[in-house]
Amino acid sequence: MVGAEENSTHSGKSSAAEQPAAGVQPYYAQNAGALGQRYGSVTFEAVHAGVLDLLPPTPARVLDVGAGTGRDAAALARRGYQVVAAEPVHELREVAQRLHSGPNVRWVEDALPELPRLQGPFHLILLSAVWMHLAPKARGPAMERLAALLARPGLLVISLRRGTPPTDRVMFDVPAEEVVRDGERAGLRLVRLVEEGGDQLGRADVWWQTVALRKGEE
Repeated sequence: MVGAEENSTHSGKSSAAEQPAAGVQPYYAQNAGALGQRYGSVTFEAVHAGVLDLLPPTPARVLDVGAGTGRDAAALARRGYQVVAAEPVHELREVAQRLHSGPNVRWVEDALPELPRLQGPFHLILLSAVWMHLAPKARGPAMERLAALLARPGLLVISLRRGTPPTDRVMFDVPAEEVVRDGERAGLRLVRLVEEGGDQLGRADVWWQTVALRKGEE
């Protein structure tokens, strides 16, 4: 999960919403074990079904940003990718490495918007349920950084949790259209917008969109 200021919780309308994400949200550190079970209850293939046909051929270099408890990083490694999993929360990284020990995944303590410890290029960058943690002023710089890390051609996949943000962590309701605009400003073009619909964990007030952006031509 991406780092964020945890001094307040909000939906993006207060002045605090203009602060860039920095640090680690206590929610994810305190609930790492339970989150490992929750996220692991649905598969990578089910969550990302709408973009699986867009994935680059193996072997390719993949970056999972805000890798959490490692479900997606491990699945990508099993498919034959060389995966770098960036996650700022120590407790989540511990759970991930316990649940998904194996080759082809390198864990890095790093976070948006700067991702200073990473070096590209990557053929695929995945942000699963991460972008909505970024404050408004951080999203443009974060997109520029992700675009710089992409190979040409490279694919950026961002899944967005939609609906009223919860009150136990910093989160924003970010529409796909905003992500597409930020991507275009960073030199990325839209290749697919997936309306995922309802939440696979059964949360009635949550729905999902996935944005797939490409750098350069295929």
